[in-house]
Amino acid sequence: GMPVVDVPETPVAAAAPRVPVPQARPFLHILSAHLKETFFPDDPFRAVAREDGHGRRAVAALRYLFPCLEWLPCYTLRALRSDLIAGVTVASLAVPQGISYAKLADLPPIMGLYSSFVPALVYAVMGSSRDLAVGTTAVGSLLFPALLGKEAPPAENPELYMHLAFTATFFAGVFQAGLGILRLGFVVDFLSQAAIVGFMGGAATVVCLQQLKGLLGLQHFTRATDVVAVMRAVFSQTHHWRWESLVLGCCCLIFLLMTRFFSKRRPKFFWVSAAAPLASLIVGSVLVYLIHGQNHGIEVIGNLKKGVNPSSAKSLILSPPHMMVALKTGIITGLIGLAEGIAVGRSFAMSKNYHVHNNKEMVAFGLANIVGSCTSCYLTTGPFSRSAVNVNAGCKTAMSNAVMAVAVAVTLLFLTPLFHYTPLVVLSAIIISAMLGVFDFPAAVRLWKVDKLDFCACLGAYLGVVLDNIGIGLSIAVGISVVRILLFVARPRTTALGKMPNSTMYRRMDQYAMAESVPGVLVLQVDAPIFFANASYLRERISRWINEEEERIKATGEQSLQCVVLDMGAVAGIDTSGTKLIEDLSKSLHMKNIQIALANPGSEVMKKLDMSKVLMRIDDEWIFQKVGDACDYALLNCKIATVQHSIV
Repeated sequence: GMPVVDVPETPVAAAAPRVPVPQARPFLHILSAHLKETFFPDDPFRAVAREDGHGRRAVAALRYLFPCLEWLPCYTLRALRSDLIAGVTVASLAVPQGISYAKLADLPPIMGLYSSFVPALVYAVMGSSRDLAVGTTAVGSLLFPALLGKEAPPAENPELYMHLAFTATFFAGVFQAGLGILRLGFVVDFLSQAAIVGFMGGAATVVCLQQLKGLLGLQHFTRATDVVAVMRAVFSQTHHWRWESLVLGCCCLIFLLMTRFFSKRRPKFFWVSAAAPLASLIVGSVLVYLIHGQNHGIEVIGNLKKGVNPSSAKSLILSPPHMMVALKTGIITGLIGLAEGIAVGRSFAMSKNYHVHNNKEMVAFGLANIVGSCTSCYLTTGPFSRSAVNVNAGCKTAMSNAVMAVAVAVTLLFLTPLFHYTPLVVLSAIIISAMLGVFDFPAAVRLWKVDKLDFCACLGAYLGVVLDNIGIGLSIAVGISVVRILLFVARPRTTALGKMPNSTMYRRMDQYAMAESVPGVLVLQVDAPIFFANASYLRERISRWINEEEERIKATGEQSLQCVVLDMGAVAGIDTSGTKLIEDLSKSLHMKNIQIALANPGSEVMKKLDMSKVLMRIDDEWIFQKVGDACDYALLNCKIATVQHSIV
């Protein structure tokens, strides 16, 4: 007689409650839910649907389309006073900056003033940010000659160049508004903060170097934007340097930097640095007029046309051969304008605890540029320097843009003759001082400390701009951001989990030294959705984990590997390649007499595993809510298997 051993029954009933397979939903329902979450995450129809009656719904829809209708009905005199002060303060900066940036873009200086008038009015009606002050930017201004200059050199063919600038602005507006209307606001999120910091820093470096032409009073200068070409242009013309121009420029620059330093130390006196550019413009003009600066090599702006924006709708070039270069320039400058404007708007909105809608902002910038291109303006967005002055001056709503526009219109109608004697070197000093504020050294240092890969993206974008050109820098910035996303998606992290002492919790063993592996069980956590881009990598990586565990067991003489538990809590989604991976893994493990168990799979994962018959293959007894349940059940079953084996 053989001794009878009581084999306890397999505790199927006692096992942890199974993960339910969710009810099947029609494909169109799932697709519409995904599309809604992608394109309408802000749920724009909610505010309209909440209202009762057609009239009130129509008003709610108008409020959504025209954000100014949200704050206009409850606008107070107190808010108007704040916006008046902010608008006039920003206008005092917008006039000298506008003229300077138009010069930087190789366009007539008056266009800088035009661009601070009409687009600002459009944004006041359409914009959802209370803090942005609309106007031209240094980066956009630099891109125009860099991208359009080959097709129509501004010095040789100024009229064609100007028409191309209007056309590029038109296309930039159409592109921006199109992205907003099609609800593609998330496109801007692909430009990482690190890439923007590097790109803007590089552009600021290039802009500052380009101003050496004005500071040194040089007549001829390189069209290239890279450091080497600019330095060569500067030092090959030492005999043409004008000391008068240099002295005036350096005095202006020192004055502007001192006022900025003072205003930063004493925020109450923000208006000192805001008014400094206009003050230096006035003092410089008076000085040049008194000493007849033109005779001493100090170039002046000359005549500026009186009157508000003339129409330029007939100047748009909407047919080949020149249209394509304008289209390309429009898309590139439009994207950069959006990235800058939305980033600035978001940062101020976060500090004041309100929300800026990407898509609304895109439509607002787009319409401002479309209308601007028909009224002699070139590319505008929400530059940081102006917006910071607007916030410091205490703006309450977008009305400050309208006030600024009116102040600029008054300047255009009555004050333009006063700028006749404005020296170009003062404009160069204004641009340099504005650009030094764009360098974000603390952000770069923070990137280095926190994330070296982000710092590499920042540095790559910076060097691309400085050593080659702005297009290359932008390509590197976008390229590194996209590669980073792809690496994250295609190479997801898998980690081994261990049991925490005296608890039922399982945690990463590479992070928690006290976490202990469960004998005979390997617990793996997958940290990303499983789909075609990473399925083959995960197949190899999980196989490697299993092989390494088997080798370790062989070396230490522990109990052989009986079960592999996959913690799928972080697996948000799965496709057919992913279900095939689970099926193949299950097959290969069964061939080795190893059980596979899944812990905490989500509803979408369960649904697809069920539909593809993978659940049937694994046996839904081995699908658990918690990793601990899976390990306990595996240990119990593995022990039983061992007892039965010894009996046989």
